[in-house]
Amino acid sequence: MPSAFPLRLPEMPLHDPYVVADAETGLYHLYTANQGFTAESTGPVASGGVGTMVYRSPNLLEWAEPVPVFLVEEEDSPWAVQGAWAPEVHRWNGRWYLFTTLHDAQAPLPVPTPGAYGTPFPVANHRRSTIVAVADSLTGPFRMLKPEAPILPAGLMTLDGTLFADEDGRPWMVYANEWLQRIDGTVEAFPLSDGLDAVAGEAVMLFKGSDAPWLTREIPAGVPNQIAPYVTDGPQLHRAPGGALVCLWSTYEKNRLTEGGIDGDYVQTWAVSRSGRLEGPWEQREPLVRGDSGHGMLFTTFEGDLMLVLHRPFTGARGKFYEMAWDGDDLRVVRQRTELDGD
Repeated sequence: MPSAFPLRLPEMPLHDPYVVADAETGLYHLYTANQGFTAESTGPVASGGVGTMVYRSPNLLEWAEPVPVFLVEEEDSPWAVQGAWAPEVHRWNGRWYLFTTLHDAQAPLPVPTPGAYGTPFPVANHRRSTIVAVADSLTGPFRMLKPEAPILPAGLMTLDGTLFADEDGRPWMVYANEWLQRIDGTVEAFPLSDGLDAVAGEAVMLFKGSDAPWLTREIPAGVPNQIAPYVTDGPQLHRAPGGALVCLWSTYEKNRLTEGGIDGDYVQTWAVSRSGRLEGPWEQREPLVRGDSGHGMLFTTFEGDLMLVLHRPFTGARGKFYEMAWDGDDLRVVRQRTELDGD
């Protein structure tokens, strides 16, 4: 248990945030990539190294200094030692499981043929995938289930994997297939073994980045309607009160004309499967939060409020909290909790 909570969100480096509200300890656990962060106070400080760290708070306002929960350098000959992006922690079969994305820039993958995916140039690819690590505590230490190789097929350039249990209790890893490999990035899912250490069936594609109709509407006049690439980031699955399945995801807007083409800010958007199944069909909805914001997830506070946490801006990111509400199977923003995030 931390002895002090000296930090506030504006002081805390935070990219791809993930919150576990732990009733047993009465603390919120906020995970992010380990950034070698230090602060001038006494208490534990996250050390440097590729991995995951956690901030803890009793109230979402006051935070303890971060502690490392997973360090790649402590693994025995892992298949990759770079990255550790988008960490998240899930309870499964009585233990805690960490999902985070590693990559190996020295392990190239086949390059898409120029022109075949909507771009006139080749795009370099290398091995990237979400690993799974396990611990008995929310503060680790987490250890990789399969350090010698990716759990998903090694030829796929994937990231931001998350755990989802379907209506039969079967575990899936839902992930983004990189635009670097697809050009039109996708959100897909593989069924996993009960131990979460192997693929247990064929992949299902949920949707493509270009499926979001609002992207086309935003393109400036005089520009072709379809402008590759389409980024898909940060899928997060949540069950709506009416039974629909909601997927939060992030991408980049295409609403600014520049000398190099089309540009836009990072944005938090979402989709809904009215069937309640991964197979969909998926309906793309209007973005929830714009302004270079994204990679969010939903959690419920100790008081029972539905909350969205995301990062903003993309570079030099800090955490932002939004109070949310369900309208049937629809999700809406109530207000930003600026008294917590200082924005």
